Amino acid sequence: MLEPHHDGSELYVPVRTPRLGEVVPVRLRVPGQAPDAVWLRVVENGEPRVYPATPDGSAGGEHWFTAGVPMANPVTHYRFLLVGPQYDGGQAWLNGEGLIARDVPDAADFRLTTVEPGPAWARDAVVYQVFPDRFARSAAADGHDRPDWAQPAAWGDEPVAEGPGTGSQFYGGDLGGIEEHLDHLERLGVNTLYLTPSFPGRSNHRYDAATFDAIDPLLGGDEAMASLSTAVHARGMRIVGDLTTNHTGVAHDWFDRARTDPASTEKSFYYWTDEHPGYVGWLGHASLPKLNHNAPALTERMDAVVTRYLTDPIALDGWRIDVANMTGRQGADDLTHEVSRHLRATIESVRPDGVLIAEHFHDAGADLVAGGWHGTMNYSAFTRPVWTWLAGDSGLPFLELPSPIPHRPGPAVVATMREFGAAVPWSVTTRQWNLLGSHDTPRIRTVVGSRERVEVAAGLLFTYPGTPVLFAGDEGGAVGTTGEHGRVTMPWDQIAAGGGPDWDAETFALYRRLIALRAENRALREGGLRWVLAEDDAIGYLRETADDRILVLAARAPWAGATLPAGLGCAENLYGGGEAHGLRLSGDGPTFQVWRLH
Repeated sequence: MLEPHHDGSELYVPVRTPRLGEVVPVRLRVPGQAPDAVWLRVVENGEPRVYPATPDGSAGGEHWFTAGVPMANPVTHYRFLLVGPQYDGGQAWLNGEGLIARDVPDAADFRLTTVEPGPAWARDAVVYQVFPDRFARSAAADGHDRPDWAQPAAWGDEPVAEGPGTGSQFYGGDLGGIEEHLDHLERLGVNTLYLTPSFPGRSNHRYDAATFDAIDPLLGGDEAMASLSTAVHARGMRIVGDLTTNHTGVAHDWFDRARTDPASTEKSFYYWTDEHPGYVGWLGHASLPKLNHNAPALTERMDAVVTRYLTDPIALDGWRIDVANMTGRQGADDLTHEVSRHLRATIESVRPDGVLIAEHFHDAGADLVAGGWHGTMNYSAFTRPVWTWLAGDSGLPFLELPSPIPHRPGPAVVATMREFGAAVPWSVTTRQWNLLGSHDTPRIRTVVGSRERVEVAAGLLFTYPGTPVLFAGDEGGAVGTTGEHGRVTMPWDQIAAGGGPDWDAETFALYRRLIALRAENRALREGGLRWVLAEDDAIGYLRETADDRILVLAARAPWAGATLPAGLGCAENLYGGGEAHGLRLSGDGPTFQVWRLH
């Protein structure tokens, strides 16, 4: 399946961020018969311009070409035109979706951007998501007063899957409990802790904040958060918080003042309506009044919140923004790009290496070229296609859709990943938060139905471009049919004993091996992405840097096997124990295999 190839990695584009007006050399790689000519098409100030690409050597049966992209605009689009008799009609375009022998829109063109990509640590991170109520209870948790909204549950009770009890079931996990179990994170190999909201609310998920002025006393308050942050940083790890810029809770002190005092500054912070209940709730939820980012005073207030928790003594390393795709969007208002750029500038003013990640469940392409979010929780380009390829027969709904998860073949999955990936610059791709599930989705073990397919899914997670994110418990085979049902407590007694009915030690071991594999191989963190295989039941790609080349094979079921081009060299197995006879890949499955090519 080797095609002509280009991406934004170091083999094809200089690593540093280009400047406006600079001419950036970009390289193209063409296997087999060399084209008669290669042209570079660049959109400059809205007008397509064409420049010749010059031959730049040959090696391993592949031909290189180089051309210059003038950075006429902060985000500059380009693609290649290959001319020769080997292409249908005598010519074909190469863009982010691959080689296409017809005219195509600009949506999948390659992109260069003058916007800095964000901190290097974020690209190299392995993120561990914790839902504080369900991770661990410290001894101090027993001394916390139980709130009036809470329905107490014993540790280990099955979470409610749906209905009114989902937001009120209360297990009492706290920040001290997380700090006591940082050894688990370190043993697993993760290096970044992401906490869902820690502000007081009237629910176990705390996305309905009652104030941004303090950490929830139920979690231990500001002192416990500062202690956790200090402990995390002492281990060379990072910690990221969760903030709702789209809404507050109905009990929030801003909203209380807005409702009780029509002359208050806070009145301008929200959207109001003549219809019941008199204000706009997020997606119609009266418990979550929608914030109006037209208010300058709201911007100032949010700036204070953002910066306070990024500085000592709490010193978070960045924020994940809840429902970022809706922040600043309401009716005729569309302020999302303005809000995201301002948030990024605010973060960088106090923490230049701070990260800003957006929650976004669908196509985030347009929002990711605006210079705001460093990346998104990458459901569209990673989670959804992986689910559709590996899903078992659970009949689970397909995220927000009212239909079950579809079963799709490898070529459709690869096409989906390429199409969504092509919508953003490579500098964003390398910082997308790839995930197999979260506190908002069923568990990956329940989605795919077997440990063998979990290994395939996890293998993709830790070898695909971007930042891998796992939800606490996935590494032990946690199950759950909905987001709420999957918010299970960590079975610490079973973990200490080396396994049990709620903790699969073999799954934990494979997660550890895959995380270590990623840490040990720069190509899996920084390398390009070149697809080499897309069969119904098997997919494969290369991750390449200037000094390394790694081949990844994932198979969901037994398949026919394949022979890769001889120019790829010989193979040394790094994971999976499989043999490549020359470059003949066996048809075993389910399996996940990684080789280094020499």
